[in-house]
Amino acid sequence: MKENEIGKRIVDVAIKVHREVGPGLLESVYEIILAHELRQRGLQVERQVSVPIEYQGIKFDEGFRVDLVVDNKVIVELKCIEKLNNAHKKQLLTYLRLTGMKLGYLLNFSEALMKSGITRTVNRLIEEDQ
Repeated sequence: MKENEIGKRIVDVAIKVHREVGPGLLESVYEIILAHELRQRGLQVERQVSVPIEYQGIKFDEGFRVDLVVDNKVIVELKCIEKLNNAHKKQLLTYLRLTGMKLGYLLNFSEALMKSGITRTVNRLIEEDQ
C-alpha cells in the first residue's frame, strides 16, 4: 500500500475516533484508540517509536519519539492543544527527515471538527495523480 492510501485511512479513522470520543482528552487516549482502529483495518502500527539522530556515522539514541508509525511508511503525531503552531509542524518535518519517511500527519484532537485539526506534511513524496 502506498503512502497516500495509508494516509486516507488514517484521516478516515481519525475523524471516526473524534466523532465517537469527542475532543479534548489526553493525547495518550487518542493514541491508544487510533492505533487499535488502524490495526483493525489491517495496518501495522507501532507506538512511541524511537527516532535516533545520525551524524557523521555516529548514532545518538537521545533522539525523539514518534507517536505512531503506520506500515513503516507514515508518521502520525498527535496533539490535543488549543492551536497548532509552526513548532509542531517543524517537529513532524524533523521526524520525517530523520527517518527518511515521506508522509506524515499532525492530528490535533482539540478541534471542534477533526477536519480542521489535520495537517498533512510531505518529505520528498512524489504525488500521484488523484
